[in-house]
Amino acid sequence: MQEKINLAEANITDSESYHFDDLHPPLSTLEAKIESARCLFCYDAPCIDACPTGINIPSFIRKISANNPIGAAKTILQDNILGGSCARVCPTETLCQQACVRNKEPECQPVQIGLLQRYAVDSLAGAPYPFNRKPATHKQIAVVGAGPAGLACAHQLAQQGHTIDLFEAKAKPGGLNEYGIAAYKLIHDYAQQEVDKILAIGGIKLHTNLTLGVDFHLNELQESYDAVFLAIGLANSRQLGLEGENHPQVIDAIEYIEQIRQQNLKMLPTNKTAVVIGGGNTAIDIAVQLKKLGAKEVTVAYRRGREQMGATEKEQYLALLHGIKIIPWVKPVKIITDKKQLLAIEFEHTQLIKGKLQGNGEFLIVPTDFIFKAIGQSLADTAFNPDAPHVKDKKAYIEHEQGKIKILNHYQTSLDKVFAGGDCINPGEDLTVTAVQQGKQAALAIHQFLMAKEGE
Repeated sequence: MQEKINLAEANITDSESYHFDDLHPPLSTLEAKIESARCLFCYDAPCIDACPTGINIPSFIRKISANNPIGAAKTILQDNILGGSCARVCPTETLCQQACVRNKEPECQPVQIGLLQRYAVDSLAGAPYPFNRKPATHKQIAVVGAGPAGLACAHQLAQQGHTIDLFEAKAKPGGLNEYGIAAYKLIHDYAQQEVDKILAIGGIKLHTNLTLGVDFHLNELQESYDAVFLAIGLANSRQLGLEGENHPQVIDAIEYIEQIRQQNLKMLPTNKTAVVIGGGNTAIDIAVQLKKLGAKEVTVAYRRGREQMGATEKEQYLALLHGIKIIPWVKPVKIITDKKQLLAIEFEHTQLIKGKLQGNGEFLIVPTDFIFKAIGQSLADTAFNPDAPHVKDKKAYIEHEQGKIKILNHYQTSLDKVFAGGDCINPGEDLTVTAVQQGKQAALAIHQFLMAKEGE
């Protein structure tokens, strides 16, 4: 891992004015009542089909309109145990709200489902989530990774009466909700509050600071547990492959976002400029946060057009609102330094030729103080190396596909008793809500697997 930037040495000044406001202030009770009244409560609601977790959206909105927000929250959490964070971070504009029938002529304004979902779940503040465990089955499952997929899987299995050991490589559970989401989307310690409620169901024992492939190994889990669920995410940041990439002022965006969330920085990088390379939501997240931290100028550079960016139109608009410049159709080719100081980055303009992205021989130099890489993440597959000395059976190598864990039917991997879900599997959409759904479905598959074994 490259050396993390020393903020104190980056000419950063203290400021008590630094803070991250909530991107979307919550609805008041009156606002929620008015907005819920706009829902047509469709019989064959397209918003349900558009929600990866299948939340009965008309049902929970009807309960809000009937002054029953707690009932609405229960409806949401039955399908999405992380409904509170998903209400805040989901790209609802491309999911449920895009499918809303109100999102057509003459209104072209969908029901604000995300804000209503947040209103409902927040009504449970101070109260435990409404779930109970079934009688103990005496089956033990290892869940590796305490992010959205792992938490959803563990909670679903706990409801069935199973006992779960939940392993997390970092110091805190929550995954990207705790470490990788922009601070203005999940403010304060909301991610931890949500985790605490999930673990309160019982039957889940959390183990932190333990890494698969380092502190314990997959074959050991296979021998010790009735089933294993891998929800290890994508731990490695992709690299540019350019000389000078290890310069301390060339930084992994996801690592810097983690520093912002965990250190509660009260500093401003005044009079500093930054270039963010990438076109996804992480690129926008880091760019907006840099501006909020006081960066003088922030530029997002992407190798394709804005229409192909992974960041939604709403996210791109948010960047523009913060004065961030977006340069499409450029790829980085050279990091320019004077050995100690980062000076600039050179790009080559790109174009599509017969469907293939190519440079066109025209170049652009952008002076900058910092470069942030947000070009995606990849699977840390050292835990699955068949040549590692701890692996007894060299054939016991988990199959991969397109750089991720390959799953067969019902989230089973190529290894006996081992299931997987979330960002680490192929296919995966790298969305919190999708990870929750995969964790939930995998838990049901694991439960059926265990009960079938019981009946043999």
